Amino acid sequence: MPVLERAELEASPLADLHAIADQLGLEGFRRLRKAELIDAILGESGGARDGDDAAAAPEEGEEGSAEQEEAPGREARTRRRRAGRSRRRAAGAEGEPADGGDDRVEGQDAARVAEGVVEVLGNGSAFLRVDPPEPSDDDVYISAAQVRRCELVSGDRVIGPVRTPRRSERYPSLVRIDTINGESAETVSAGTRYDELAVTHPTERLALGVRDATLEAIEWLTPVGLGSRAVITGPRHAGKTETLRKLLAALHDREGLEVILVLVGARPEEIAQWSEGPAAPAAALNFAASADSQDQAVERAVETAKRIAARGGNALLLIDTLDGLHPHGARKALAAARNLRDGGSVTIIATATRPFGGESTVIALDAALTATGREPILDLTASGTLRPELLVGADGAAAITSARAGAIEG
Repeated sequence: MPVLERAELEASPLADLHAIADQLGLEGFRRLRKAELIDAILGESGGARDGDDAAAAPEEGEEGSAEQEEAPGREARTRRRRAGRSRRRAAGAEGEPADGGDDRVEGQDAARVAEGVVEVLGNGSAFLRVDPPEPSDDDVYISAAQVRRCELVSGDRVIGPVRTPRRSERYPSLVRIDTINGESAETVSAGTRYDELAVTHPTERLALGVRDATLEAIEWLTPVGLGSRAVITGPRHAGKTETLRKLLAALHDREGLEVILVLVGARPEEIAQWSEGPAAPAAALNFAASADSQDQAVERAVETAKRIAARGGNALLLIDTLDGLHPHGARKALAAARNLRDGGSVTIIATATRPFGGESTVIALDAALTATGREPILDLTASGTLRPELLVGADGAAAITSARAGAIEG
């Protein structure tokens, strides 16, 4: 059985170390400093299973409890769980097996094994839906740490033991993740990381297929493909948000494409309008939110998209807007877009006042055309796509060059 190295434990958050110590049955571990706690964990077992660490439920009062408070509560279910736990403890005290005996998890109150489908929430945590897609009283909470370490995405089928809620917790929690889509969680987590996967230029164009002059110009003159990092640029009132909204309407129900919408730095009225559209935002922060908060919201969405692509799926992340992020945060988000050679893809289309550098497609809008109601509103001389011939063929690329030359002469 593989063991955790000291370096791996030292890099883990305190909440995860507490969870490992709890599973090992260490007494008084909450009073130990981090270094002492690591010594105790290594001394007790020589390390914990990789799978246990990857899926350990945070201790009460730590990250998991705080996250649970953010989720909608089911007080009646909490009371039933606690009553059941009391009955099981009483049965154990009388010498009878508690809840089947063999199903207990070492170091836990009393756990059952749950199987269900993951639904990742906007804050990075998740629920295991045992009767998908609808919520159920038997659904199980999954911490954000578990989601990150096991690289879970919505739709994954997961099996693992569950513990009853602790004080201040509303939901039963997943103790660890044993299998993901029929494979051991340890094997899945040990796979090649997204950033290490081989990439190639986008080769499959996102066909829009709508009768709109601006979208038709984007489709053929600044084409976007699976794996593109595209930015819609232009000054205020150039129509960036409206263009992104039209793209969402054209692509939201595309088969084989997981669409994620993130609003950061948006106007409250725009958030309300987006929320009435075809795809609910995964995050929605107005322009009063700090740059740090906007960075974090975008980063969570990017991580979800990367996990989808690493499993062979195609994710489309729409962001309105990158202007309020730290410049490094914006570039980091854009850099996540790529076409994996032997996997899926992450496509990012974002709005911004100007390019950040590194884009494969720039869709520049002309505020003067927008103000006068003329379409398309594309500023072709400032727009462009790298290697367009891979998306529209040699003749299409030649047509783009000719159209740009005509725009410059005109």
